[in-house]
Amino acid sequence: MIDKNLFRIDKMRSVLIGLAGLGVLQALLIIGQAYFLSSAISELWNGESVSSQIKPMSIFFICFLLRQVLNFFRDRFLDTYAYEQAKIVRQQLLDKVFRLGPNFVQKEGTGNMVTMAIEGVSQIENYLTLILPKITNMMVIPWVILLFVFTQDVRSGVILLLVFPIIILFMIILGYAARAKADRQYEGYQLLSNHFLDSLRGLETLNFLGLSKKYEKNVYGISEDYRKATMSTLKIAILSTFALDFFTTLSVAIVAVFLGFKLMNGEMLLFPALTALVLAPDFFLPLRDFSSDYHATLDGGNTLKSIFSILDKKEFEEVEEVSVGKWSDSDQVTLTDLSLKYDETSERHTLEDINFSWQGYGKIGVVGLSGSGKSTLIKTLGGFLEADQASIDINGQLTSHLRMKEWQDQLLYVPQDPYIFHATLRENISFYDPEASERDILLAVDRAGLLEVVQELPEGLETVIGDAAHMLSGGQLQRVALARAFLDSGRQVLLFDEPTAHLDVETEAELKATMLPLFEEKLVFFATHRLHWMKEMDYIIVMKDGQITEQGTYEELRQKNGAYSEFVEQLKGE
Repeated sequence: MIDKNLFRIDKMRSVLIGLAGLGVLQALLIIGQAYFLSSAISELWNGESVSSQIKPMSIFFICFLLRQVLNFFRDRFLDTYAYEQAKIVRQQLLDKVFRLGPNFVQKEGTGNMVTMAIEGVSQIENYLTLILPKITNMMVIPWVILLFVFTQDVRSGVILLLVFPIIILFMIILGYAARAKADRQYEGYQLLSNHFLDSLRGLETLNFLGLSKKYEKNVYGISEDYRKATMSTLKIAILSTFALDFFTTLSVAIVAVFLGFKLMNGEMLLFPALTALVLAPDFFLPLRDFSSDYHATLDGGNTLKSIFSILDKKEFEEVEEVSVGKWSDSDQVTLTDLSLKYDETSERHTLEDINFSWQGYGKIGVVGLSGSGKSTLIKTLGGFLEADQASIDINGQLTSHLRMKEWQDQLLYVPQDPYIFHATLRENISFYDPEASERDILLAVDRAGLLEVVQELPEGLETVIGDAAHMLSGGQLQRVALARAFLDSGRQVLLFDEPTAHLDVETEAELKATMLPLFEEKLVFFATHRLHWMKEMDYIIVMKDGQITEQGTYEELRQKNGAYSEFVEQLKGE
């Protein structure tokens, strides 16, 4: 009934113990209300004056008022507690996602992760606010009331005791059905989030290819599936609410009938009978409260489970921090029989038996057809992926991954599809160097071929770009990423993964002249399909099916007439 993940939240046991104590106090106040209300009514029925019942009625109102005050302060505390814990969970989730890296986000879906971090955590806050008081009340209040009812009328207590587990059993059956429906609804919600975000990202391309109408039907179909899953869940929720109301009302009616027979036969006084009858609805009230909000908390429970499953994901193996320092001409990196799987569930290695060594500065080209493992190798060098075993050697220090501050602080990574933040063009360009001067930013803009673009923008460098703002083409976005590289010239290790893929040949030729000086006295890994770059490289790695099939200088590879020549011929054929 209580999700075990709840106990992973800070101070949860103390909160539950406190709520259980408040539940006992609330049950005593409910009994006090029923006792003094029944006492006053019984005395009035026996002919006593209204003025003589001021004391019991005053105590009744005091009990009622104390219940409301108790609930007010409890709810206020839970609101604060749930808000603080939701903030902690969100921070833990974000920290974990950053540690797991971009490949995990790509696999799980960006839309799903964004929805989980924003709306999902809000659902957890709502879940904590609702589920904690409801579940403690249901576990405490009915049994305190039941004990008191037994002191007033044994038969009424037996009826309540027999009916309660029957209702619980019925609600468990419906609860499992509702949970199954809610799980399918949550999966549909995740799919819809990812699909909608992907649609927005590719809207320009879909319009350009004339496929927007066709894709609109696809989005509509997924939305309809989610709507049907939601309605199916609501049907179960309404059915369970009806069943609970029916059984509880029937139970109270049975208690009333038997009490009525006893009163007519003179076997019982009005006061205990009325007390037992007044308490009967309150006996079932915590169960009804829990049931009414159970379906509302299913999404929060599912999100809680999903978030903690992410928090439990295996991170990179902790290794002793490798002392790298600023990369110099005497430093050396060596990969020895490096193998890794991009996906843990996959049987096949993405990279296998990679052997490579380099000392000091230099430009290393990485070539191969799509799917050959170029991007995976670049991501491994960037510290985004971990090898199966310690197979990376930096200056004689072995490690299984390069996710280390000293290494990553001197990296500059330009991917094929760079991320553009919803911010001004100036802020996007100066991402690595926020304190850059106006002169340096304009120089980087000019060298990246963005000067004309800046002049055409309505507010120049202050124009907001990114999601829901001014749209730039794929080639312009890549030049923004290149401008970042030009601006931050202090980083010694440069990783390029198809950095000119979206540029036309003429633009690329212009940029090439400005990019090459950037590579001087740096360690550069440059993955590309464009063959003209290879003549500028000091060394070339040829990849196929996740393995290095050939490596050497440009002249050596051309003379061998091996894997590199085969790759060139395949590329020309394409």
